[in-house]
Amino acid sequence: MWDAFKDAIFVCIDFFYNFVHDWGLAIVIVTLIFRLVLFPLMQKQIKSTFQMQKFSPLMQEIQTKYADDKQRQSAEMQKLYAESGFNPLAGCLPMILQMPIFIALFQVLYDMNNRTGGSDYTFYNILPNLVASPSNAWEAGFGAFLPYGILLIIFAGATFLPTLLQQVGTNNPQKNQQLFMMVIMTLMMLWIGWGSPAGVLLFWATSSVFAVAQQQITLSVLRRKDRELEAAEVDVKPVQVDVTRKVKKPRPTKKSK
Repeated sequence: MWDAFKDAIFVCIDFFYNFVHDWGLAIVIVTLIFRLVLFPLMQKQIKSTFQMQKFSPLMQEIQTKYADDKQRQSAEMQKLYAESGFNPLAGCLPMILQMPIFIALFQVLYDMNNRTGGSDYTFYNILPNLVASPSNAWEAGFGAFLPYGILLIIFAGATFLPTLLQQVGTNNPQKNQQLFMMVIMTLMMLWIGWGSPAGVLLFWATSSVFAVAQQQITLSVLRRKDRELEAAEVDVKPVQVDVTRKVKKPRPTKKSK
């Protein structure tokens, strides 16, 4: 089953390679197609998180009010999630779905020589060898390592950039904890990427950059709609008149004799 999945990954990349004649570009095309398949799922997750940010003050209030009753706090938080339509696990789902492709592509690139009989696995000479890892490139000198090092930073940084951007300007009580976890995970990704083939890093970096672009465009549209809705509510708000207030009658003027 797993070998069939790896063969399918290679067939897809090889199919586009026959059109563009560049292994790196073929990987980018396959990655973009994969992201388009995930597009509706990502849209739902972004909208859900955006809605949940509006409930952030209520989350903080619940955590403060039931600080000594963790069971009640958890129940109230679940109730809040249900009302807002927020799924805490939704943000992890796109990453989980990418992991099998990540692992399969890792193994396919290590076996490329046997699959193709030898070839130049380049990305328009930006990355001379997609089979080589950043650690291999480092042994060849800093000049050879530089493009691999830049890709490694993009690979690690862009993975968690969407989560970081979502935290900007929010009052999420768990913000600092989430940022700390992101730093730890980014360092872990750097360690994983150090020994991974450049083709795998190219796949993940392309996928992450696409996710950042989708997130920022979607959030921009959602924020604009909220501003338009708020402006419309202000325009139609009726003028309140206090009908109970007594109106003073003007004093009669004295007639001149």
